[in-house]
Amino acid sequence: MFWHLARIFVLFVLAIEHDSICTADGACPEPSHTIMRLRERNDKKAHLIAKQHGLEIKGKPFLDGTYYFVIHSQKERSKRQKREIISRLQEHPDILLIEEQRPRYFKFLIDYFLKKINFVYYSQLQEDMRINSIQRDVPVLPFPDPLYKEQWYLNNGAQGGFDMNVQAAWLLGYAGRNVSVSILDDGIQRDHPDLAANYDPLASTDINGHDDDPTPQDDGDNKHGTRCAGEVASIAGNVYCGVGVAFHAKIGGVRMLDGPVSDSVEAASLSLNRHHIDIYSASWGPEDDGRTFDGPGPLTREAFYHGVRVGRDGKGSIFVWASGNGGSRQDSCSADGYTTSVYTLSVSSATIDNRSPWYLEECPSTIATTYSSANMNQPAITVDVPHGCTRSHTGTSASAPIAAGIIALALEANPNLTWRDMQHIVLRTANPVPLLNNPGWSVNGVGRRINNKFGYGLMDAGALVKLALIWKTVPEQHICTYDYKLEKPNPRPITGSFQMNFSLEVGGCESGTPVLYLEHVQVLATFRFGKRGDLKLTLFSPRGTSSVLLPPRPQDFNSNGIHKWPFLSVQTWGEDPRGTWTLMVESVSTNRNIGGTFHDWSLLLYGTAEPAQPNDPRHPSNPSPSSVESPFDRITQHIASQVHGRSPFFHFFDHIMIKAFFTATVVFH
Repeated sequence: MFWHLARIFVLFVLAIEHDSICTADGACPEPSHTIMRLRERNDKKAHLIAKQHGLEIKGKPFLDGTYYFVIHSQKERSKRQKREIISRLQEHPDILLIEEQRPRYFKFLIDYFLKKINFVYYSQLQEDMRINSIQRDVPVLPFPDPLYKEQWYLNNGAQGGFDMNVQAAWLLGYAGRNVSVSILDDGIQRDHPDLAANYDPLASTDINGHDDDPTPQDDGDNKHGTRCAGEVASIAGNVYCGVGVAFHAKIGGVRMLDGPVSDSVEAASLSLNRHHIDIYSASWGPEDDGRTFDGPGPLTREAFYHGVRVGRDGKGSIFVWASGNGGSRQDSCSADGYTTSVYTLSVSSATIDNRSPWYLEECPSTIATTYSSANMNQPAITVDVPHGCTRSHTGTSASAPIAAGIIALALEANPNLTWRDMQHIVLRTANPVPLLNNPGWSVNGVGRRINNKFGYGLMDAGALVKLALIWKTVPEQHICTYDYKLEKPNPRPITGSFQMNFSLEVGGCESGTPVLYLEHVQVLATFRFGKRGDLKLTLFSPRGTSSVLLPPRPQDFNSNGIHKWPFLSVQTWGEDPRGTWTLMVESVSTNRNIGGTFHDWSLLLYGTAEPAQPNDPRHPSNPSPSSVESPFDRITQHIASQVHGRSPFFHFFDHIMIKAFFTATVVFH
């Protein structure tokens, strides 16, 4: 099993191709970091080798401890001299890797384009409310903190009286004790009056400045990380700002976003002190422009992989990720390789009136949702720099820290939860009811409601904690891989507006331990098309669940397509994977002359051979034909659900076209 998993991991690391960081005319950004990897960890030897070659080790080793940041001791060296030094070190017997790294596409702080107002200084708060911090095992509600009443998402303030149900967890006595959360961002103000008592230096560092102080640069812009930290762990009862979701959790921060962001910077951040930090919260990602495909590089993918394998003493680091703010540009988080990682817990947003905010991105990798604001009338309260408060923290940037705080409550209730346990219980306790008036809901093959905007629904802190208390560790995860064998012509030409389907028969696993109870499903696809944004990919499971892996993106004019991009769906969680899986590839292009080629796709099934919990229902040994929908029935239903407002004749026409589609594989319009 280990070697099968390792093979999949190597495939995953080597195969992914991102959009180029260079411009169309070949101009590439200058290298921002140089990294050196030894064959084994030896800090003394690393410093000696560096010194002998005119280099200097900066900061701490990262990943498995064999990677080091190095800089040239003489800054005036020419590019040629630097290349010669790198070339010599590549032949050194103790060095596995020496590499100059270029900054990736700038990782937008994904709510920075939203206007920020209503900064509140401490001096503006009422004088008679300044008292010492009060800590209780079971809090007395409401808190005296002056902005607590404005935290509508904690106080039944959403339409219908809904909220994150955090008070239920608090009243059970859980507030995040002995749980460490690190905010990966532009740093945090560690001496902020509403954070200082909870500050955790072991969960903090400065990747950019190569020291241990995560204090952000004082230029007025670097406040994002501090705001996120306040959402998680603002102190309760100290009459200052509002209250953090996990107000007894320890909070740290990694300053890594206010400089060039390379693969090594991300990897060093995600692997920081992984046996101490429980939860890493990230509210950033690739550019939300509706035309970019980007995600973690090989070192960052290694950080994710080793984080879930060895982090938290083998229980696995928990990586919480914001799903993105590109909705106004019709972007999709399926083009964001961080949110589509198996190892991240991707979180979306909902507004005070239980609607999807204008910035929301859709994708089937989203597990759950928290509240955030869509405008300045729906404030998200948190701390701000310098030493103040704000009512204007917004976007999915605000959602991920709320989720991290809720997860901290569950980890206090049950510290033995693994990273997969946490995904299971978040998914199972998510509440779709407040959000059901939004379009896009369907029911998957095990009866759970799913939505590309909201995942399985709104996180419920009270339910999460209660389930965490009785949860049994899930069985070992297995992975099965199926490669589609494309018949001639290979690659398959595609032109204009078309529909194609490619089906795979799955029997549990071709070899080794079968996967009978699904968790994550990945599709690795390769295609080229004149306008990438005109293509739509939909995956149909044997139980009739359809996941739109890639919606059309009108602003994506890239003609290179994608190579082995890992699309992810969590929408078939718990289903029996045995039967026919179908990948539908469609074009919405109105240009008959536009074309390209479809090359291949692979299906990766993650899951277990046994039910996740002892009392879960078991799948039958051999699924009956009646429990497995045919590809024709599934796609007929899918097409019919998208033709609202058309005439009965058009429905009939669609039916005939689908039938032809299954007969001839391709239907051109």
